[in-house]
Amino acid sequence: MAVNNDDVKLIGAWASPYVMRPRVALNIKSVDYEFLQEQFGSKSELLLKSNPVHKKIPVLLHNGKPICESSIIVEYIDEVWSSSPSILPSDPHNRALARFWAAYLDEKWFPNMKGVITAASEEEKNAAVDQLKEVAVEMEEVSRGEDFFGGEKIGFVDIAFGSMLGWARAIQVMAGVKLLDEEKTPGLVKWAEKFSADPAVKDVLPEAEKLVEFSKLLSAKFKTAAASS
Repeated sequence: MAVNNDDVKLIGAWASPYVMRPRVALNIKSVDYEFLQEQFGSKSELLLKSNPVHKKIPVLLHNGKPICESSIIVEYIDEVWSSSPSILPSDPHNRALARFWAAYLDEKWFPNMKGVITAASEEEKNAAVDQLKEVAVEMEEVSRGEDFFGGEKIGFVDIAFGSMLGWARAIQVMAGVKLLDEEKTPGLVKWAEKFSADPAVKDVLPEAEKLVEFSKLLSAKFKTAAASS
């Protein structure tokens, strides 16, 4: 049920971890929204008009006004629908820390996760895997064994990290690499289970099998495009 009668639309794609972030945030706030899916390989006129600078998803349209970039959108959602459960901490220092770790994950986790999939050699793949395992150990320390990084409820860091769980599981299937380890990162393993099962998450988190099939389609299209050029 929507918390108000605002017109809310989200331009995105089901497989994108960055699009998943505002989807989870909107679900946490119980905001109804229309999901406008972009087709791979093309950009809609609405997307180009709404995000003329980067021309990328996601874009939130709130009463016709666009907001771009996944983390900025999540913060916007938290501010606009402020009466619902908070996503960012109220304490300024804790809020700054949440932003820091979310930025850290964007810098260290996603590029190396992508690197595992696109590695041209076993050496490149192993280097990316080593980086990911270092990040996982770091985030294990940050979690402090709590249910969520935000405490008892899903927060900003949970959304930033959890949005990539589908692809992390897909990598396990495709590359045989387990990024969250019960021995080295037991807290993260439990966190991932709780995050994935949360009502705000479970219906929007892509299944690993579907992402594997999607990855195969992407790879085939890239090879075709490379061959034709």
